[in-house]
Amino acid sequence: MPSADRQHPRSDLTGGQSPIHCDECRSAIRSDRQQAVSFLLLDQLTIPVLSCDDHLERFASICGLTSESTADLLNHRPAGGICCPSCRLAPYNSSRPVIPIEDGVLVPMACPEHQSEIVQRFHTGLQTQQQLSTSLRTTTNGSL
Repeated sequence: MPSADRQHPRSDLTGGQSPIHCDECRSAIRSDRQQAVSFLLLDQLTIPVLSCDDHLERFASICGLTSESTADLLNHRPAGGICCPSCRLAPYNSSRPVIPIEDGVLVPMACPEHQSEIVQRFHTGLQTQQQLSTSLRTTTNGSL
């Protein structure tokens, strides 16, 4: 993929601001090396993603809260490949959303349908995590 396609991901979820405060995320997104691409395996989804290792792990763990199984990350192309034909072509599309994760970002290189699904799963995971944290604080405070 030409490096120009990766240098300007669309920031739909960030109001047009540049939220990339993490140097490693910025480097991964601007890299034109295929080694920068990881693959998120979540239920039936196999989505190529760009981010640093720390924010990839954070994203996968939050998305994993929306699944009965764990969300896995691969640093190589999965043996079964990418099932969705549109997702296979997505790395060549220059308009991708940027998902803010703390001080970094993640760029899902998927078709619009799967981008929307993974963004929704991430937001649902954040809500679940917040509810679990609130329940834990309430339980801890109530037992004192």
